Amino acid sequence: MEKFKGTGVAMITPFTADLEVDNEGLKKLTTHMVSNGVNYLVVMGTTGENPTISDFEQNKIKDIVLEVNEGRIPVMFGIAGNNTLAVEQRIKSFDFTGVSGILSASPYYNKPNQAGIYEHYVRLADAAPVPVILYNVPGRTGSMIQLDTILKLAEHPNISGIKEASGNLDHCMKLIRQRPEGFLVISGDDNFTLPYIAAGMDGVISVIGNAYPKEFSQMVRYSLEGNFENARYLHYKLLPLMNAIFDDGNPGGIKVVLKKLGICGDAMRPPLHTVLSEVEKKILSLML
Repeated sequence: MEKFKGTGVAMITPFTADLEVDNEGLKKLTTHMVSNGVNYLVVMGTTGENPTISDFEQNKIKDIVLEVNEGRIPVMFGIAGNNTLAVEQRIKSFDFTGVSGILSASPYYNKPNQAGIYEHYVRLADAAPVPVILYNVPGRTGSMIQLDTILKLAEHPNISGIKEASGNLDHCMKLIRQRPEGFLVISGDDNFTLPYIAAGMDGVISVIGNAYPKEFSQMVRYSLEGNFENARYLHYKLLPLMNAIFDDGNPGGIKVVLKKLGICGDAMRPPLHTVLSEVEKKILSLML
């Protein structure tokens, strides 16, 4: 699974002022990242506001990204939910042409036990024609994918890795030490990416990479090469902004940066809202 090592970017979805998908902004964003050194794109993750985007719109977004990308780098697509049978059916009916993998967050809100999480992912992996990447983000889902469950799921031939956003370094190090060969462990936190790679992770699925793909992917490359002196320089250069863009929710913060860069607007679909004015001022003051 070399294709999902390095820097992936969890793409935002640009909207127009009247909250329609901004196709031109999406094309501009895709070009910005593909031409600036990222290793792969992640379409329709949480950063892409997928809960408020219809399946029809999601398919159009995917098609636009694939058209602009022209096969230059791999594309991963987010398919998740807390209704296992519905997610399974979505996978079975989805057109995976041009898509290299699925990112799937653990079921949210109904808080299944570990057996339920395990069975959920097995059903999805059995149905999927492309590799599945687990997504452990208890801050959003309300439940943690425990180490034993991850290791058990890692034995499935169609589950290739995990995006780790638990914020638990001890858990992550135990996973890195015990994972089977070839099973990817990917950072889900921009600000922890350098130390996580130092501990043995394979890369990141990034938010800051929407705006600064060149600088952030270079930091990741340095880290993977063991060149931590250069990696630290870029890490600490970006760190204040990496933290600030999450001060009033995601993706509101990164959309402030993208608007200032002239790539797209900062509109978001309800219930998400643009960031508070004081947060916006802070973010703008920290831009490179």
